[in-house]
Amino acid sequence: MTSVWAVVPAAGSGRRMAAEVPKQYLTVAGASLLEHTLRALLASPQIRGVVVVMDPSDRRADQIASLSDPRVFTAAGGDERADSVLAGLQYLQSMARDDDWVLVHDAARPCLPIAALTGFINQVLADQRGAILAQPVTDTIKRCSESGLVLETLDRNQLWRAQTPQMFGVQALREALKAAIQSGASITDEAAAMSLAGYPVQIIAGPACNVKVTVPEDLKLAELYLKSLHAGH
Repeated sequence: MTSVWAVVPAAGSGRRMAAEVPKQYLTVAGASLLEHTLRALLASPQIRGVVVVMDPSDRRADQIASLSDPRVFTAAGGDERADSVLAGLQYLQSMARDDDWVLVHDAARPCLPIAALTGFINQVLADQRGAILAQPVTDTIKRCSESGLVLETLDRNQLWRAQTPQMFGVQALREALKAAIQSGASITDEAAAMSLAGYPVQIIAGPACNVKVTVPEDLKLAELYLKSLHAGH
């Protein structure tokens, strides 16, 4: 039977957050971002196991309670996101079959509702086609020159803001990331590697609450969403 696995790249330093600790360890709504993210994934009985890819020298992970869950494993990360995700996929080689599926989720995207996660997994498995969660762009988008002058207004009806999870076949994503890294391509998410390798990638509309914490202002927004998601629990 086909299994679904998850990889969480958590080896980054979060430079844009300008905090004393990597952003995945910042506390919001009573727990670290990484803890909230792992709880969101572990809430799904469809996910057989989660590989958290970390900096092996970082001892802050000892404070993450969910890392002791029997479904959670850890692997050593790399310099870039693509390197870390590939490390997680290579770790899975001893457990996952080539026809299994893997979803990659940002460590600092803690507000993923279980309903959205379940619907996403079910649609990918039903379609048998890789996909990403994304939000349609609602702002007017300008393309500008290096000097800050507007060059054109883009058609926002064709623009989406990529989220995670992003879910693909284990073997296909592993090979796509290997090829992208070897070619020196700039890969900021898994969908980019899959597109470069010639695979179709479908978009599934994601919830607005599924925000990624990147800059300090995002922490307040994440706290509001987390409190709303956990109200009554």
